[in-house]
Amino acid sequence: MDIRTYTYVTAIAKYQNLTKAADALYVGQPTLSKFLVSLEDELGLKLFRKVGNKYLLTYAGERFVRRAEEILQLQGELSAEMADIRKDEYGALNISFANMRCTYMVPETFPVFQQKFPNVRINLFEGHSSVNDRRLLDGEIDVAFYTRPAEAHPLIEYLPLASEELLICTSVNHPLKQLAEPNPEGRFPLLDLHKLEDFRVLMLSPQQRTRQIVDDLLRNNGIQLKDMFYLSSIPACIGLASAGFGVSFVFEPHLNHRIDNCPIECYSIKNGKVTGDFVAAVRKGSYLSRYAEEYIRIVRSAAASHSVDGSD
Repeated sequence: MDIRTYTYVTAIAKYQNLTKAADALYVGQPTLSKFLVSLEDELGLKLFRKVGNKYLLTYAGERFVRRAEEILQLQGELSAEMADIRKDEYGALNISFANMRCTYMVPETFPVFQQKFPNVRINLFEGHSSVNDRRLLDGEIDVAFYTRPAEAHPLIEYLPLASEELLICTSVNHPLKQLAEPNPEGRFPLLDLHKLEDFRVLMLSPQQRTRQIVDDLLRNNGIQLKDMFYLSSIPACIGLASAGFGVSFVFEPHLNHRIDNCPIECYSIKNGKVTGDFVAAVRKGSYLSRYAEEYIRIVRSAAASHSVDGSD
């Protein structure tokens, strides 16, 4: 069996339909059908069972696809490594950002990278951190950029890029301003988390890393919020906080990229400074091409330049 065999079988498993798989592979449907019949005859096993127009994996098919995906991943890594040795600098870089981070990191870093590696194609994905973990482990992407989870995944390595502070954000005239305290050790005044219990708090979706960190923070401090408003957009969260609709938790770099008409007040958390590690996540033991390592370096440099003016 060759690489084509593994590519064809994984495509059929992905699309569960011969016509769609053939289209994705740029081959004719009859060609793919004859290939599958020939392969199953050679193996003496059925890899798929047909239900209507769907091709569903048998147990043998599941095992075959699992190993085939591993082989294809290794083949891709081998190709990248050989390209590095030849210094051809041709290839593809598959990366993913969490949604908010994507809005400002991509415009800052892609042009710099493309200037250095004009022959490398960038395939960009975005989504919640949990979605990016799945993409990484499935081999769909090479690197994911997000805030590190509290519990590390055993199959993922986290390369530190920057440490970022989680801040409480309100409108400029919010009543909480009167409850803030001076902060001799930081740029932002201090605000006790318990003061939020009587105000509406804007909460992100449970799949988002910021929400997970906030949930742990509130639980560890024994805080029960009475009024919560849920949304999934960080820009909308910042905008609503600026308009006085509620109080939000936002990591410091995101605030530097809000729209101009969103003035806000920022506060450090009195109950203990909370920081998150912005990281590049890669599969443990996987090979990183030279251009992937260079892109990580570019993102690290951009992350280091992000800061918020403490006068907000």
